[in-house]
Amino acid sequence: MAVPHLQEISAQLESTNLRDRMVALANLRDIPAEDAVPLIKKVLADESLQLRSMAIFALGIKQTTECYAILAEILQNDPDYGIRADAAGALGYLGDTRAFEVLARAFYEDTDWLVRFSAAVSLGNLKDPRARDILIQALDSPELVLQEAAISALGEIQDIESVDNLLRFAQSDDWLVRQRLAEALGNLPTAKSISALKYLEKDSHSNVAEAARISLIRLEQRGNQG
Repeated sequence: MAVPHLQEISAQLESTNLRDRMVALANLRDIPAEDAVPLIKKVLADESLQLRSMAIFALGIKQTTECYAILAEILQNDPDYGIRADAAGALGYLGDTRAFEVLARAFYEDTDWLVRFSAAVSLGNLKDPRARDILIQALDSPELVLQEAAISALGEIQDIESVDNLLRFAQSDDWLVRQRLAEALGNLPTAKSISALKYLEKDSHSNVAEAARISLIRLEQRGNQG
């Protein structure tokens, strides 16, 4: 099916019908970023939070030089916590290390756990080693989802020194936490990681055991390549 003309999409984005606007935004999927972003910007202040969320996600995928500034502004100033969380997530997709500062500030200062969760995940996506101290702190969060995000992100940034901090989660009552640990250890090649993964390979939950098995294979292949 032919992609609608840009003028047609632009007009549809101004429709009073929400479904029309959502379809128009979805039709930007195959449009080059330089053409898509000016149209995405038209609905960033839409009355529909769902459409705004879709537009913010699109800015993380359709990357131009102005996307970082737009998303950083939304993360720091939007009154809706869900929208701020979306912006934090989109900044991770951008992979722009300038986002480290605004994501770190969001983690430390935002009052909503969902925003802090998205910031922690995105800090991992950036693979910026400066995130280490923030993520180590997040391991002590009372929210399990923040612990999970921090465990995964420490694996993403391949912070070998964090292995001792992570190993206490091998005994977690929550199987998702243990699964995140097993996945993260696959990026952290140490003797302690291998020992912990062999332990987790016998976990009572099949997802944890499978994640540990895959991570052991990954570490073995990495060792062979080295």
